[in-house]
Amino acid sequence: MDNFLGNLIWLIFGGLLAALGYFVGGFVLCITVIGIPWGLQCFKLAELVLWPFGKKVINDSNNMGCLSLVCNLIWILFGGLYATIIHLVMGIILCLTIIGIPWGRQHFKLMEISLMPFGKKIVQE
Repeated sequence: MDNFLGNLIWLIFGGLLAALGYFVGGFVLCITVIGIPWGLQCFKLAELVLWPFGKKVINDSNNMGCLSLVCNLIWILFGGLYATIIHLVMGIILCLTIIGIPWGRQHFKLMEISLMPFGKKIVQE
């Protein structure tokens, strides 16, 4: 019940808008054939941003090796670092108040996958 309530509050106060941004970004990247791998990562991020409570990010055992590293470096250069900084700033701002700590922790969870999404998997806690 607490995950549902946390997700509902998250959704109302910005989660839906953030997930929509990742969905649109993923759609635009998937229109270009070369951007499909990065578009799929945007959809993965959108899923987590939409409903973050009760989920965690783990390393995927089926990673792509050095191709994963190259894709992550391209991701970092073209927006991953920006998204990570935004999640860091929002997490710090939310943690300044005691009531905002659970939502700040979700932003800190999103930092890991928004910096390097290739080779990561989202699972239920």
